[in-house]
Amino acid sequence: MSFKNIVRELKEMTTDGIGSMSRRRGGEGKQKQWRNCTRAHVVPDLVAPECTTEGRWAHLPPELLLDIIRRVEESETSWPARTTVVYCASVCKPWRDVTKEIVKTPEECGRLTFPISLKQPGPRDSPIQCYIKRDRATSTFRLYYGLTPSEDESDKLLLAAKRIRRATSTEFLISLVADDFSRASSTYVGKLRSNFLGTKFSIYDSQPPNDEAFQANHSRSSRRFHTKQVSPRLPACNYNIATISYELNVLRTRGPRRMNCSLHYIPVSSIQEGGTAPTPKSFPQENLLPSTSSSLSSSLSLPLSSPLEKPLPGDVCNDYLVLKNKSPRWHEQLQCWCLNFKGRVTVASVKNFQLVASVGSSDNVSDAEQNKVILQFGKIGQDIFTMDYRYPISAYQAFAICLSSFDTKPACE
Repeated sequence: MSFKNIVRELKEMTTDGIGSMSRRRGGEGKQKQWRNCTRAHVVPDLVAPECTTEGRWAHLPPELLLDIIRRVEESETSWPARTTVVYCASVCKPWRDVTKEIVKTPEECGRLTFPISLKQPGPRDSPIQCYIKRDRATSTFRLYYGLTPSEDESDKLLLAAKRIRRATSTEFLISLVADDFSRASSTYVGKLRSNFLGTKFSIYDSQPPNDEAFQANHSRSSRRFHTKQVSPRLPACNYNIATISYELNVLRTRGPRRMNCSLHYIPVSSIQEGGTAPTPKSFPQENLLPSTSSSLSSSLSLPLSSPLEKPLPGDVCNDYLVLKNKSPRWHEQLQCWCLNFKGRVTVASVKNFQLVASVGSSDNVSDAEQNKVILQFGKIGQDIFTMDYRYPISAYQAFAICLSSFDTKPACE
C-alpha cells in the first residue's frame, strides 16, 4: 500500500468512522442526560471503561509506525494540511503515543499542532505570525494562524474571546472554539479581567503553567472541591499568571500608551543563555479521571471567588520577567509617533505596540535579547490586527495581552 493510500484511509477513519460513532452515541444519550439532570443527588465520578476493540492499524510494527508518522509530520508543515498529523493521533493509543513523541513543541519546531501548543512558549529564532479579527456586533475576537486573512477563509482558528462588560470591570472569556465561552466547558482556557479604570488587567489561566505545578496544586484544589461535589472537567481554579499595567495618561498628554506586563511564572533566567521557560505538556483534563456524569456540569456551577483567582504561594517566581512597550520615535515629517513593524502593521492606531524585556544590568541578559521584540501587535485593516509572538511567551499569553488593548481606558487616553 502506498504512503498516500495510508494517509487517505486515516482521514476516512477519522471523519467517517469515528465521527459517525460519536454522533450516534450523542443522539442516543440526550434523553438519558436530561433525565439525569432532574435528579437531586450527585454521584461520584467513575473511571470510564477502556475500549477493548482495536482496529487493524493498532498492531503495526513499531518501526513501520514510527516511519509513517515521522514522514507525515515532516511533509505536512502548514494548516490545513497539518490536520493529517492530528488524524494520526486519533487512530488509537499506540498511534497517539508515537505522534506525541514525534511532534515537538513550538519552541523546538516553530509549528502549532495540538491545542496544548497554545500554552507552550513560541520559537526562539523567528516569531509565529497570527492575526486577530474583531466582531463589533457580538463583541468577540478570533485569533487565526497565518500572515493575513485568506480569500477562502480556510485559516486555522486558534483561540476566541468574548468581551463581557460588568459594573466595575470588563472580562474577556477565552475559549478554544468560537461558539462556547462557558467556564464549565472543556474548551475554556482562561480569561482576562480589568479594573474599573482600565489601567490594570489580570490574566487568568485554567491550568498551572507547567505539569509540576499542576501535580503540586491539584491536592490543594481537591481539598476545596471534592470529586463528589464538582466534576473534574470544570476548571477548579483560575491561576493568575500575568498582570498588565497601563500608565495614567489623561488626554494623552504624555504621548502614546505605556504598558508593562509582569509574567509571574516566567523567570528572567528564561531569556538568559541556556535558560528555559515553563512548558506544560498536557491539559489538566488529561491528567484527571474522566467524568461519566455528563449532567453534572449543567446542574452545578462553580463559584469563582476571589481566593481562587490569586497566585498560589510558592509558585510565583521571585525574579519574574517583566515586559515593557518599546518606545516609539517622533517623526518630524509625518508629525506622528513611529515604530518599525517590518511591514506587518499598515494602519496607524493607538493600539499598536511592541513588547521587549525590561531587565537591568545585573540580570546578565545580552543586548540582543533585550532588543528582541517578544510580542508585536498592530492594525492592518478594518477590525483586523496582526499578532506576532515568540519565546518565552505562549500564544494564549500573547492573545490575552493583545485583548487588553481593545478595552476602553478612560484614564489612559
